[in-house]
Amino acid sequence: MRRDRLLVAVTLVTLLAADIHFVLLPRLKTWYHLPRESCACRVTNGSLENGGATTIPWTTSQNFTVVSTERGSKLERLFRHPLYNIRLPELVPDERLLQEEELMNYCKRKVSRWERMKKFYIEAAAASNITILDHPVTFDPEASWLQFHLGINRYALYSRDDSSVDRLLRDMQTATVISADFTQDEKALKGACDCSQVVKPSGLHLKLALKLQDFGKAMFKPMRQKRHEETPENFFYFVDFQRHNAEIAAFHLDRVLDFRRVPPVAGRFINVTGEILYITHNEELRSVFFNSPANNTCFFAKCLYVCKSEYAVCGHPDLLEGSMSAYLPGLSIAPRISIPNPWIRAYSFTGREEWEVNPLYCDNVKKLYPYNSGNRLLNIIDMAIFDFLTGNMDRHHYEIFTKFGDDGFLLHLDNARGFGRHSDDEMSILAPLTQCCMIKRSTLFRLKLLAKSEYRLSDVMRESLSRDPLSPVLTEDHLQALDRRLGHVLRTVGKCVKKLGEPQVVIRDFVESSRVTTSHPGGNNR
Repeated sequence: MRRDRLLVAVTLVTLLAADIHFVLLPRLKTWYHLPRESCACRVTNGSLENGGATTIPWTTSQNFTVVSTERGSKLERLFRHPLYNIRLPELVPDERLLQEEELMNYCKRKVSRWERMKKFYIEAAAASNITILDHPVTFDPEASWLQFHLGINRYALYSRDDSSVDRLLRDMQTATVISADFTQDEKALKGACDCSQVVKPSGLHLKLALKLQDFGKAMFKPMRQKRHEETPENFFYFVDFQRHNAEIAAFHLDRVLDFRRVPPVAGRFINVTGEILYITHNEELRSVFFNSPANNTCFFAKCLYVCKSEYAVCGHPDLLEGSMSAYLPGLSIAPRISIPNPWIRAYSFTGREEWEVNPLYCDNVKKLYPYNSGNRLLNIIDMAIFDFLTGNMDRHHYEIFTKFGDDGFLLHLDNARGFGRHSDDEMSILAPLTQCCMIKRSTLFRLKLLAKSEYRLSDVMRESLSRDPLSPVLTEDHLQALDRRLGHVLRTVGKCVKKLGEPQVVIRDFVESSRVTTSHPGGNNR
């Protein structure tokens, strides 16, 4: 009996020793050597920096992710990269959109007029037994929106290191709203109906101009579509929803691309009763509010054609999320002009434009003013790349500040029809690039940088958007679509280079216009 027990004990000890020798010890050795093996990821990283192969073994890829995390945020590293810290020439006064004294005097006059009109309206409302909340204006010469306006220059809406932009984003998220009204273009919809054009369904344009307590102004676009919902495949681009989260994401993408041509946009929850209905001075806006059967407060756009409660937006019961886009300086102090996009689409169900049927269309554009010299055509191509990444097909016009003349940058306004379908890449948006085979050198270099795993576009966008109060702003599908579309852009440029050679395709950044600008008031003579 004892002999059997001894045999069992010997067997168990033998099995335990074998397990330690063949299983446990190799694992301990692997764990012990793991930190030294992780150095290989630094070599891989270096090869990526130098444009080397991007095919990485799975285990090394895991280590690379760890090292990237240890080094800090991808977004911060991106903005520290030399491509994002190119020193521009010192700005002379004429290269700034506004002078401080001029802007301050203009704003003080606006504040005085506002106070007079507010007093008159409150008295008239009281006579009609309507209570209007009275929030005092706290005008501050150092307000973030004023500093943002003063920072607009010949090259961009703001400088990379302009701290007023982040302050402005915070202010739009939290500042007290003192007035609400329809926007100017919303009011224009009620002036005339051009029935020769396709009439867009009502309510899709619903947006409001909100005045903040420091006298700043923002355009509020309410949520019309949930994040996960795609634009129906049978929708035409001109009847698509306007998405508040697309406005937010477009601003962040514009900043990540270092264009800085989209005014700052932040997400915010608005109390539609306390921050719109009870403070508006517009009787027509007050008249479109109602309570739904679910006892939610709702409102809708009011215009000449089928704008009614079926197209309303509703709070839950009063809170409604939306985007807050900073207003640019008023047209009376900083005039802008709107110019048709050469690659404008046919806004009808059957029409087609020349660029859609003529592959040599760009040759004709290059002969036309102002695309025959300077940077205008290159800026159009930048805009097309930006729109392709967002999936925005609705770029029928673009705007420029008249002061900067032909050499000024293009404003990338009204981006709410982007990010509608993550599952589809509309290649026709890239027509300016594919037909002209031109791209700015700095734009191409930044796109290549964002294609690398260390600065991957989807990753830096995810990080940037996480700072917005409405995060997550985009679904993962839309973020992954950005990487896929970026690949399309780089392959298109590669085909152009193969066909024409790099000197013909990759153009230096800023080329002065060869003509003197005289056609627009306020243009610089260069």
